[in-house]
Amino acid sequence: MKNAAGALLSSIHLDRTARKGVSVQLYMALRDIILSGGLRAGERLPATRILAHELGVSRTTVIDAIERLTIDGMLVSRVGAGTYVSDVLDAQRPAHAPAGPVPNQRKPRLSYTITHAAAAYAQRTWLPHEPRAFITALPALDAFPMAQWARLSARHLRGTRSAVMGYGEPKGLRALRCAIATHLSALKGIRCHEEQIFITCGAQHGFALIAHTLLNPGDRIWMENPGASGARNAFLSEGAELVPVDVDEEGMIVRDGLAKSPHFRLAFVTPTHQQPLGHVMSLARRFELLRAVEEAQGLVIEDDYDGEFYFENAPQPALYTTDTSGRVLYVGTFSKSLFPSLRLGFILVPERMVAAFDQTFAAWVSGPPTVTQAIVADFMDEGHFATHIRLMRRLYKARYDALKEAAATLPDSVRLQSTQSGFHAVAYLSPHIDAQQVADQAAQKGVILAPLSRYCLAPIAQNGLVFGFGCTPPEELRKGIQIVRDLPALR
Repeated sequence: MKNAAGALLSSIHLDRTARKGVSVQLYMALRDIILSGGLRAGERLPATRILAHELGVSRTTVIDAIERLTIDGMLVSRVGAGTYVSDVLDAQRPAHAPAGPVPNQRKPRLSYTITHAAAAYAQRTWLPHEPRAFITALPALDAFPMAQWARLSARHLRGTRSAVMGYGEPKGLRALRCAIATHLSALKGIRCHEEQIFITCGAQHGFALIAHTLLNPGDRIWMENPGASGARNAFLSEGAELVPVDVDEEGMIVRDGLAKSPHFRLAFVTPTHQQPLGHVMSLARRFELLRAVEEAQGLVIEDDYDGEFYFENAPQPALYTTDTSGRVLYVGTFSKSLFPSLRLGFILVPERMVAAFDQTFAAWVSGPPTVTQAIVADFMDEGHFATHIRLMRRLYKARYDALKEAAATLPDSVRLQSTQSGFHAVAYLSPHIDAQQVADQAAQKGVILAPLSRYCLAPIAQNGLVFGFGCTPPEELRKGIQIVRDLPALR
C-alpha cells in the first residue's frame, strides 16, 4: 500500500526493552523489508518526520537508520523528492526463499574425511552455563575472585594499545608461557621451558592441532573406554581410526590395546584422574604404556584436565615426568582452573617436536586474544592463581563430602564411588537399572546426570551415572540427591 507520504510501514515493531538500540532495530527492519521484496525498487519511503510519528520514535532515530541504508546502497535520496529504494536491487536482490523445504535441494559437498568422520562423531550437547546439580563440566563460578580479575583487566585495557590490539605471537604470549612453565614445575615437577609451550583456544583446540600436525588418515589411536569424549572428533576429523581400550583401577589396560591394535600412532590417556571413572594410572601401568609406545614408535597425549584439584596431600605425578624418550605431549586447560569462557589452554611438547609445532602455529594458527593471555599471566605471576587453586581444593572437598553424605540415602542400587580429585564422581548402578532413563527423568526435574555410556566408544560391563559437584553448593547437591532418590526409574 502507498499514499502520498510514501509506503505504509506499520509492520515494523520496535522493542524498547531490547538490548539492541531502537535505531539499530529500525535499520534491520527496513533492510529486511527491502531484501524480502516488501519495498520494490524505486518505491518511495515516508518522510522522516512522518515515519518518526507513525513509529513513535524521534526523527533523529529515523534519520540515522535511513543514512545507514543509504550508505549500504539500498536507498537513494533525491533532493526535494524524498528517499527511494535503489533501482540496483531489481537486478541484485536475493531470491526470496520459499516458506517450506525446497524439494531435491542438494546438500553442500563436504571433504572426504569429514563425510566419513561425521557418522562416527560423538554427539555433543550444549553445555549448560547455569550451575545446577549434577553438571560435570563447570567449576565453581560463584567462588571466582572477580575483583582481582577486574583490576588486572582494567590495567591491561588502559595500557599500550599495540600490546593488546595487535597480532600476538603465534605460539602465545611469552609471559603466559613462562608463567605456565613455572606452574608446571612447582605443581607437577615437570621440567620444561617456555619454548616448549604453545597456547591454544582450550584443550579441544589443542587436540585438533596435535591431530593436524601428527596424524595421517588411517592412523590408529588408542582411546580409553570409557574415556573423555571431547578429543574424539578432533582425531576423527583427520581420518584417524579410534581403538577403544578397556580401563581398570590402574588405568588404561595396555595388554587390551596391544591385542586390538599393536601398531598404533597415538594413545590418548587421562592418567592423573581418569575421565570419567576417576582412577589414577599406576606407576607400573605407566611404564607398561610407555614401553608399548616406544615399541610402536608412537606418541601419547596426556590430558590433564583437572590436575590441580586433588584432595590428598600431594598431586598425582604427570605421565610426562616419567617419559625419557620424548613421546608424551601434555595438554592443559584453564577451563576448570579458572572458567570455561576464557577458551584458553596449552600444549607442552617434547623438545624434539618444538620446531614442527612452531611451523604449524606460525603457518595458520590464530590463538586467544593477547589481552586475555596477558591478564592470565599476571593472575599467575602475582599469586592469585595459586591462592584460587588452594581455596578451590578446600571448596571441592567440602562439596564432595556433601555429595557423599547425601548419596548414602540413595537406594542400594546406586553406589557412589570415591574419588581423590576433580569435581565429579561415578555411581555404579545395578544391572536392571536403565541409566539413560534415570538421566531423562532427572532432566525433567532440572537435574543433570550423564550416563556412563555417553563416554564409551564400545559397550562396557559397568552401568552407571556421573555426578558433578563442582559448580553446586552443598544445599543444592542435597536437594538434587532427594530428587534422584524419588525417581521412578530407581524403584
